[in-house]
Amino acid sequence: MHPILRSVFPYAALAVVVGALVWAVSFGTLPPADFSFNNGDEIRTIDPARATGSPEGRIIDGVFEGLLRNLPLDQEPDANGIVPLSPQPGVAEALPDISDDGRVYTFHIRPDARWSNGRPITSDDFLWSWQRMLHPETGSEYAYQLYYVVGARRYNEGTVEVGDKVEVELYDRRDPNQLFPRGTMLRGILREILAPHEPMIAAGTSDKEKSRIEALWKRQHVYVVEVKPESNGVVDWDAPGERRAFCSEEKPDRTLFTGEIERCHHVLDDFHELVGLRAPDDQTLIITLNNRTPYFNELMAFYPLFPVNRECVEKYGSPIWTKPQNIVSNGPFLLKMRRIRDRIRMAKNPNYWNVDNVQLEVVDALPIKSETTSLNMYLKGQIEWTTTVPTSIMPELKDRPDFVTAPMLTTYFYRLNTTRPPLNNPLVRQALNLATNKQEICEHVLKAGQQPARSFVPPGLTGFESAECGEYDVDKARELLRQAGYPEGRDIPKLEILFNDQGAHKDIAQVIQRQWKNNLGIDVELRNLEWGVFLDSLQKKDYTVARSGWIGDYPDPNTFLDMWVTDGANNQTGWSNAKYDALIADAAAESDPQQRMKMLHDAERILMDEVPIIPIYFYVSINMVSPRVHGFAPNIQDVHPLSVIRVEK
Repeated sequence: MHPILRSVFPYAALAVVVGALVWAVSFGTLPPADFSFNNGDEIRTIDPARATGSPEGRIIDGVFEGLLRNLPLDQEPDANGIVPLSPQPGVAEALPDISDDGRVYTFHIRPDARWSNGRPITSDDFLWSWQRMLHPETGSEYAYQLYYVVGARRYNEGTVEVGDKVEVELYDRRDPNQLFPRGTMLRGILREILAPHEPMIAAGTSDKEKSRIEALWKRQHVYVVEVKPESNGVVDWDAPGERRAFCSEEKPDRTLFTGEIERCHHVLDDFHELVGLRAPDDQTLIITLNNRTPYFNELMAFYPLFPVNRECVEKYGSPIWTKPQNIVSNGPFLLKMRRIRDRIRMAKNPNYWNVDNVQLEVVDALPIKSETTSLNMYLKGQIEWTTTVPTSIMPELKDRPDFVTAPMLTTYFYRLNTTRPPLNNPLVRQALNLATNKQEICEHVLKAGQQPARSFVPPGLTGFESAECGEYDVDKARELLRQAGYPEGRDIPKLEILFNDQGAHKDIAQVIQRQWKNNLGIDVELRNLEWGVFLDSLQKKDYTVARSGWIGDYPDPNTFLDMWVTDGANNQTGWSNAKYDALIADAAAESDPQQRMKMLHDAERILMDEVPIIPIYFYVSINMVSPRVHGFAPNIQDVHPLSVIRVEK
């Protein structure tokens, strides 16, 4: 052990011994992996369409592959020690052909791309996977990343109008609780929507209850469809059809339609007619966008858009298809084993098209929550990469040659649930931001070079000027709280900060708890949850204040700003602003780069004025990497593809 570390570790010796003993027992039961790393926590899922976190992303990036794959460029690091990532051919044999107007992307699938069961990967695999991701029943939080494709948003939102070409799924699935395989599919023209009287919703009804009532009312709608004849999967849209009525309720309102009403799961716009995706042959995929999208290649390398194997999903259903004994994947590694509170083991995929350039045979990802245990295992050579270290000894670690750090395109922030008083008042939210001493958190808690944040978009994106929220000012914070009706914090409800049980989140929450009490007189409770439960609580808005972090999915301010539109899947604050929504939509359609950046700046200005979120600091990546490891390239997204990592024997 390094002599400096030897002097600081006794205080944690007992915890380290106990934790390391547990892991040592585990290590003794399996042959060692070529490369082992701390993945931070148990993953919630390995399903690309349903995953959202960094621990999940690392595994999915190893087990699956998209049309493109983010890989480090073959060049020397820049002045900040960063090696840029770029989207490079994955399942696609080359970067796409792009039309002159920037709206049509044509990808060619490489002939040697195979699923792990040996079956060729085809363009239809992407069509099916993306339809699954966009289907409203899937509930993908990242579905909006396909909204750039013509018709994708409309399909995902499930809205239909009279005259639309629609698909009707009858209520005859093999398993009613599984979306796939789907039931009998009919296609036709929507001729009528018959709805019962709209329910009266009492004043003061909660948003959650309103949504429940409206959803129940919509389920009672009867859809009259002229079902068209179909032959070998081809619909004759011009032929006369059969008029039939459908409803998703088991007992529909018979007064709405006099004839037979058939039960169905869904009536949606016809995916193949509406959405701008075409597969003219097995090796060609044509994607039509609403507007020119400069970062679309980066999206194609983002893990939620990786394909999944249809036969596997339909055979086993969700989530059973993701079990190691069932899963069929297409990445450089196979999922060989998952043992809760132990590890995920991956092994090289012999059917991967680029298998000859993958050095690692076996990779272990360990869900180690304790920073001290993780560092101890790293120092003992039990893992080659740790993504977290104790903040208390950060100054001693920073000078080590195996401590790898770089600026990140990532923001640490607090979500504020604007549906709960007093956080529905922007004055209270502004006061909380002004009463937060972010410099203290960076200097005395984190200690690794993190920078206090006054914007949500991190610095360093070419052509973009961030809009900032107010800086630390206790007097102004107290005045805003007084204006909100809570002088010196009197009568304000107690707040609760929610965080997941890993890393420095608790330490940060304790500092902010003290600051808000001392500066504003607000009492704050702390609550920690395991990662999966924590993510569920965010999604359900079952929190008051919650710690969050956002890694840019691609190097553009839009990846930080489009998530805050009204009812956005990753909004999770209840905040809504019509002008903000319009600016984000207009920026997506704007072809002039400077004007587009101005629109995004104006949108962030609204976000930082109304502060449904409190930006706290900009991350730096923190990694300790064994000197035996090569191919580990620091980058602004802190993404490290396992396929390019090599380990000296």
